[in-house]
Amino acid sequence: MSSLIKRLLYCLLGFFLALTLTFTAVFSPVRAAESPMQLLERGRSAYQTQQVDQAIAAWQAAAQQFAQQGDPLQQALALSYLSMAYQYQGDWPQAEATIAHSLEQVGQAKEEKSSRTDRALIIQGQVFNTRGALQFSQGSLSMALQSWQQAGEYYQQAGDIQRYTGSLINQAWTLQGLGYFLKARERLDQVEVLLDQATAEIKVLGLHSLGDTLLAIGDLETAETVYKQGLQVPQTQAQQASLLLSLGRLTQRQQRPDEALDYYRQAAATADALQQAQARVDEYGLLVATKDWNTAETLAKELPDQLKVLPPSRASLYTQARFAYQLIHSGRTGSVQTAAALLGTTVQQSKSLGDRYAEAYAMGYLGNAYEITQQWDSAKDLTAEALLIAQTLNANDIAYQWQWQLGRILKAQENTEGAISAYKTAFQSLQSLRYDLAAIAPDQQFSFRESVEPVYREYVDLLLSPDAGPDRLQQAREVIESLQIAELNNFFQSACIEGQAVPLEEVEQTSAAVIYPILLSDRIEVIVSLPDQALQHHSVPVSQDQVDAALSRLRRQMIRPFFTPATTAAGEEVYNWLIRPIESDLRQSGVETLVFVLDGGLRSVPMSVLYNGEHYLIEDYSVALTPGLQLIAPRPLQQQGFETLAGGLTESRDGFSALENVRLELEKIEETVPSQVLLDKNFTSETLREKVEALPYPVVHLATHGQFSSRAEDTFILTWDRRLNVNEISSILRTGDQTRQTPIEMLILSACQTATGDDRAALGLAGVAVRAGARSTIASLWNLDDASGALLVGNLYESLINPGTSKAEALRQAQLTLLNDPDYRAPYFWAAFVLVGNWL
Repeated sequence: MSSLIKRLLYCLLGFFLALTLTFTAVFSPVRAAESPMQLLERGRSAYQTQQVDQAIAAWQAAAQQFAQQGDPLQQALALSYLSMAYQYQGDWPQAEATIAHSLEQVGQAKEEKSSRTDRALIIQGQVFNTRGALQFSQGSLSMALQSWQQAGEYYQQAGDIQRYTGSLINQAWTLQGLGYFLKARERLDQVEVLLDQATAEIKVLGLHSLGDTLLAIGDLETAETVYKQGLQVPQTQAQQASLLLSLGRLTQRQQRPDEALDYYRQAAATADALQQAQARVDEYGLLVATKDWNTAETLAKELPDQLKVLPPSRASLYTQARFAYQLIHSGRTGSVQTAAALLGTTVQQSKSLGDRYAEAYAMGYLGNAYEITQQWDSAKDLTAEALLIAQTLNANDIAYQWQWQLGRILKAQENTEGAISAYKTAFQSLQSLRYDLAAIAPDQQFSFRESVEPVYREYVDLLLSPDAGPDRLQQAREVIESLQIAELNNFFQSACIEGQAVPLEEVEQTSAAVIYPILLSDRIEVIVSLPDQALQHHSVPVSQDQVDAALSRLRRQMIRPFFTPATTAAGEEVYNWLIRPIESDLRQSGVETLVFVLDGGLRSVPMSVLYNGEHYLIEDYSVALTPGLQLIAPRPLQQQGFETLAGGLTESRDGFSALENVRLELEKIEETVPSQVLLDKNFTSETLREKVEALPYPVVHLATHGQFSSRAEDTFILTWDRRLNVNEISSILRTGDQTRQTPIEMLILSACQTATGDDRAALGLAGVAVRAGARSTIASLWNLDDASGALLVGNLYESLINPGTSKAEALRQAQLTLLNDPDYRAPYFWAAFVLVGNWL
């Protein structure tokens, strides 16, 4: 069971358990020792201290006694708690059977008049709350949303504002998982209002939960504000320490290390022994990340003794394991040995507590320690044992790590087939975790680039041997497509991108070649799909450093508004890697369009500038990009009803310079196609939303400053009143989805640019393209701020309205017009615009 699901379940149940004493005092008479109500309370206390087995035993006994007393409602409550405990343990059959039994008791109680009392309504709400948690953890998000809405209705009827607030938080989690960010934000706005009516204890808990939810959906600024609001409310020291820890993790994620360090140290100063250890472990991880080795090593010497004296508990075991993992990967002398000794203790304590999850982590990390010291047999045995425990628990989020680790060990032992098998199972486990790993909690020691992305790349590395046959090539293609989706889900911190596989035959009918360049540590692998031919591939032995240097040279040349021989030389180097080996195959196939599924730094340079020694790629082919064929379905542009909604800024706003040629650009659009124009003060976020909702424009053109970044919160476009981040752009452009018969045909973003110094900034462009709901997106990788941009856009629209002209060909013709103009010959003027998505 994943860390994210566990955290959610604790959030869900913890919110309601915080209300328990009031609930019991109002509705429950005092009973004899070990009465069912006392058993309920004992179970709650055990669960809150993470003694889940004891909680299960108490709740089972309570449910039995309530059944004997003929009290179906209280029995339903006990069973709902019991189901939550089984969910935590990953025992899905028991969790499902128990919540089904609980719902039966609710149905039986409804026949009684007492079922309409506030007490009964609250219990019914709790049952649906638990069912929602089960559905969420199993990936049935739509069903979970329905259950949590039902729970909220019961709480609202009972007048229980606190529990109703909790149900809204749950709904916001689910809506953001479904990709409905606007609706999720609306729920959270309701939560903020309702928390003003809560008691101090519940308000702190609610604000903390709200902050965690905002953090998960990428609204970091608001999350920080909410956490700080929590600190202003009277609270216990434990609550204060917990909020400070969250603020530390948030500011570390925002790359504000000094503030994060201060929060961690504040948390340690106000916390109990366990929270102090957690804060210091987080501090150690930050010190290693910032390479403050002297302070880190001092802390590393103190922490083992501090951890050893903690009473064994689930939380202390995970803290020990996390610290050991950080030691193993710190690269410091003696750290691996210290970590191995600490993990040996963690394994023994896990066994004594019966905590199989902690045991699986500790055993796997211990195997990792032996892997690093190249003690292969011991590493393999420990990893296999950790994997067996994880598989017994049906915990794919743990299992994939040890499957991956086993693959690395087998590869080191030159057991290639065994390694491929292990990587395949790791890949399959990751595919089943899309709702979880998409939003990897920032308080975990893992990051996407460290613990998820390498699994895909190393698997592809193994599959693409020199003699790889068609089956291996097809597998590699599937893996790299899945990586594209995983990267976008991680970009949004939500599983909002779902692949819908397009049959290869459908693409082959479009006279397009699909090219997958895959960047590996020691080479570039290029898989090519040509119409009516089997997949082929070629390999280029070149290091990652060489690739990075070449792409950096090419980017520098692209943003110079003049032409030099170095311009074509930079493009020719990349051409030789990607296109030269397949030149003759492309010519013989008769393809007209090259569709690139780009990887890594290749996304930040336009493929149109690749140079064959005589001319640019765009002179021979139309060029398009796609985040993956699973995400688009080729479909010809409908020229009829080509109305355009155009918005733009000519004046300086929010620190950005004026865009003097935007007025000319929009005038050219108006001259060519029917248009509704929003300019300067009329181009506000709300006006844009109203226009999109009022009329389903097939084309939306925004001529304004914008930025594409590897971070969703830093990807935005500028309107007159404010910046719209990528999620807000999505919610506005999808406003009319419920009444629109077809999606937006094309989104055009001019005057945007990729973030400086961000080698993965083009992820933001792909994110906008996919989430905006448009079939195709044309956007600029850098801001031309020149009349050439207006000229190119005018030529683009003139080509688009010609019957039979594809989007890719229309962009090509517009670019060639400038390329053949002596004043605009340099790629700076014509190459900035790229087409992402449907190229037909």
